[in-house]
Amino acid sequence: MIIDSRLRLRHVSAFLAIARRGSVAAAAEELHVTQPAVSKTLRELEEILGLPLFDRVGRRVVLNPAGAAFQRLAAAGLSDLSRAVEGAREAHRGGNRLRIGALPTAATRLLPDAALRFRAARPDCRLRISTGPNWLLLSQLREGSLDLVVGRLADPARMEGLSFRQLHAEAIVAVTGPDHPLRRPAEAADFLAYPLVLPPPGAVIHQPVSAYLTSLGIDIPFPVVETVSLAFARRLLQRSEAIWFISEGVVEEELARGQLRALRLTAPLTAGPVGISLRAGADATPEVAGMIAALEAAREAAG
Repeated sequence: MIIDSRLRLRHVSAFLAIARRGSVAAAAEELHVTQPAVSKTLRELEEILGLPLFDRVGRRVVLNPAGAAFQRLAAAGLSDLSRAVEGAREAHRGGNRLRIGALPTAATRLLPDAALRFRAARPDCRLRISTGPNWLLLSQLREGSLDLVVGRLADPARMEGLSFRQLHAEAIVAVTGPDHPLRRPAEAADFLAYPLVLPPPGAVIHQPVSAYLTSLGIDIPFPVVETVSLAFARRLLQRSEAIWFISEGVVEEELARGQLRALRLTAPLTAGPVGISLRAGADATPEVAGMIAALEAAREAAG
């Protein structure tokens, strides 16, 4: 099949950015161009293909079946081209590279130990670690700009075209500053008596935290702030009586050092499995296989 000569990389790049971000405005911001320029590029692409790729829902755009098929195959093609370019550059420099996406939890817990193990076994391979929200990392993995992701198991729609290998289950904790007055197991009334710091919508733990509070008969209160940032929340908790719901791995070291304190909850609260996501059906390179082995060894060592 002959590819239409009008098709350019800018068409594919703009389309993938819109699909990834869910809006033309957000894609324009990511690409550092104007919104009209992105809209024009999308119109050109749809004219070249002779069909629409998105359904418009309010201010957002949602992939239709044709768009989803184009995303999957175009992302794979762009990924292959990117790998070819980087492979040539790495070969010229004399080395290999592994691109890993990690949730903040994984970046502070398993991944540093795994990176040291991997480095000892593969000193020739350069590691590039990126952090971000789970949905963005999985999108970058699907498009080929990441080789693997250490994060949480997403819902089936976000896992399309990907495989998942569990490492451990992640607990969610309610933490306070070390001198917080609440000492007994936390009950529903306690979460209304103190300011709450909650994970924002879009964070993977937002839904289980909201469901937990609802199960206690609590209408989700207006929080002091919504964040999953350790640096910010740690300082806030040390200067207030706020309670922060966060993944245990994020605050593991602070809890061990006594800088923060985990409240005892009336029922356990989990964020679900944490593990390794890969592109489904893709052959694991020696570098990917080596990092998987390092992550599993780090998990075993951590108990």
